[in-house]
Amino acid sequence: MTELNPLFETLAAEFEARHGSRPAGFWSAPGRVNLIGEHTDYNEGFVLPFAIDRRAVVALAGAAPDAPAFARVSSTFSDQIVELALADLAPDALADWSAYPLGVAWALAEHVSATSGTEARRALPGFALHIHSDVPIGAGLSSSAAIECAAAVALNEFWQLGLTPAELARVGQIAENQAVGAPTGIMDQSASMLGRIDAAVFLDCRSMNAESVPLGLDAEDLEILVIDTRVSHDHATGGYAERRASCERAAAEMGVGSLRELSVADLPRLQQRLDDETFRRARHVITENDRVEQAVRLLETEGPLAIGALLDASHVSMRDDFEISVPELDLAVEVAQEGGAVGARMTGGGFGGSALALIRRPQRPALEAAVLEAFVARGYRRPDLFVVQPSAGATMKGDLDD
Repeated sequence: MTELNPLFETLAAEFEARHGSRPAGFWSAPGRVNLIGEHTDYNEGFVLPFAIDRRAVVALAGAAPDAPAFARVSSTFSDQIVELALADLAPDALADWSAYPLGVAWALAEHVSATSGTEARRALPGFALHIHSDVPIGAGLSSSAAIECAAAVALNEFWQLGLTPAELARVGQIAENQAVGAPTGIMDQSASMLGRIDAAVFLDCRSMNAESVPLGLDAEDLEILVIDTRVSHDHATGGYAERRASCERAAAEMGVGSLRELSVADLPRLQQRLDDETFRRARHVITENDRVEQAVRLLETEGPLAIGALLDASHVSMRDDFEISVPELDLAVEVAQEGGAVGARMTGGGFGGSALALIRRPQRPALEAAVLEAFVARGYRRPDLFVVQPSAGATMKGDLDD
C-alpha cells in the first residue's frame, strides 16, 4: 500500500468513520479565477479563466455488489449525511450542499439512460462519497464547480463511463443549472476540467473549442493576488438571472441567437434599438468578448505585462454597464491600481466575491497592507488576501490499493 499524504489519510479516516469502509481512491478538481471574460459564457462568447491551486477532493467507494443502489454523500463542512436511492435522484429531490455532488450523479445517470437505455441506468452500482474543499465558498472562485468536477471525474471512473474532460464539464454545468438552480454558463466547469500549470483556458463557448494559453507569470516575476472581500454571493438568486434575461432580450430584439453574433461596430445600432439598461448590459458582453480576444493576442505576442489596461477596463464595464460590482470590490480594485498593480478587476459572477490584481511579486507586502488599511478605514469586513497559482485541472490524486 502506498503511503498517503496527510490530507488523504485524514479523509480516509473520516470516510471510514462515516461510511464504514475505506475509500477506493481520491479524485480532485480545482476552483478557478477568471482572468477576463465575465458573463460572456452564457452568451456563447469568449472566456479566459485558469484553474487555481485550491481544490475540492472527494473520496469514493462503491457499495457491495448485492447492496441496494444508493448514493450516500458526506463532507467536511457539514455533519449531515445525505442518502438517496439512485432511482430517486432528480433535481427536485436535491437541496443544499448535497445538490452539487448528487446533481452530478443524476446528470451522469441521465447520460447513461440517453446513451445506453434505462436498464443500463438501473444497473449502475451505488456509492459513498466524502468531500473536502479548500476553495473559499462565496468568493467567486467557483467552489461549486470544483465539487461538481471532482465528483464527476470520480463517478466517471467508478461507473466506467469513459467521458472526456469536456463532456464532464458539460455534466457539471447541467448539475449547476438544473439541480442547483443557478443559470450559469460552461466556463467554471471547463476551467476546472481543462486547466494547465502556468496557463489559462481560452474557451469559445459557442463551438466549445478550448486552447491553452501560456501566462508566463514567473518569467516576468508576476503573481496574481486574490482579494476576497468576504461579501458572499449566490448565483441561484435573482441578480444573476436578471442579467442573463437582459442579455437574451437584447439578442432577441436584434434578431440574433446570442450577443456573440454582435461586435463593437454594432453598438450604435443597439443603442438606437434598446432601452438604456438593456443596452448597457449588451455593451458589457460585446466589449468584454473583444477584450478577451485582445488579451489572448497580447499574451501570445507580448506577455502578461501587456494586459493590464484590459483588466482595468473590464472592471469599469462590470461596475458601470453590467452593475454587478459592490463597494468592497471597487475599493479593492482602486487600492490595487493605486498601489502599482499591472491591472485589477473583480472576478466571478459579481454581487460580492473577489477581485484579482496582477502584480509584481515585490509589491505584494505593501499592497496587502494598503488593502487592509483601506478596508478598516471604510468599516468593511477584513478581506482575505492570498496568491493563486495557475494549476492543473481535475484528476485522480491517489489510490489506496496502489
